[in-house]
Amino acid sequence: MFDLTGKVAIVTGCDTGLGQGMALALAQAGCDIAGINVVAPTETAQLIAGTGRRFFNIEADLRGADPVALVAQVVAEYGRVDILVNNAGIIRRADAIEFSEKDWDDVVDLNLKAVFFMSQAVARQFVKQGQGGRIVNIASMLSFQGGIRVPSYTASKSGVMGLTKLMANEWSQHGVTVNAIAPGYMATNNTAPLRADPVRSKEILDRIPAARWGLPADLAGPVVFLASEASAYVTGHTLAVDGGWLAR
Repeated sequence: MFDLTGKVAIVTGCDTGLGQGMALALAQAGCDIAGINVVAPTETAQLIAGTGRRFFNIEADLRGADPVALVAQVVAEYGRVDILVNNAGIIRRADAIEFSEKDWDDVVDLNLKAVFFMSQAVARQFVKQGQGGRIVNIASMLSFQGGIRVPSYTASKSGVMGLTKLMANEWSQHGVTVNAIAPGYMATNNTAPLRADPVRSKEILDRIPAARWGLPADLAGPVVFLASEASAYVTGHTLAVDGGWLAR
């Protein structure tokens, strides 16, 4: 039920971190991977080559690229699309009272607007293929909580959880499931400032029952599950992978 042999997955923002970990996990499960990145994902390409699966990269900024054209490039390369992982995202930090319009637009355009229109373009391809498909969005702990000093990130990730439900409601009739993963506090580029702050890092770790920062490998099982037949009756759900953060 977890075998993805012969499937094609698009993973956005897979040059490092969580995106790279999920792309590798999908490849290890049998997927050929199409990446969409703003930089060349050299390390990711090497890791996926080591699995024996194919990797095709498109260099594009999702804030300005045409999602329909991006999906068409993937279909031209592989002949189909079966899975979309909307991972690409950014964060900007400042007090809400001082937060700029540019920092708002940059984050919301990538983290929310691009997620919807990439999903729309892929869903149209799923309908055309007539065999269903899987969409996995990347939400956040701040889909559930407010956080501090990240107003546009909180808004975008709260929106991702809402969109996940809406798309699941509308596209289930086509055999398409739409779910999200909400990573907890992960050791990635986005959390580097937090991990470098000994006071803030300790506050975070003291609340996590697992007592450690998460790693990209911690998303391997969840993303393969949500991309596979094992989750055929799961849709509209946001799965927290947080070491117990929300339970504390």
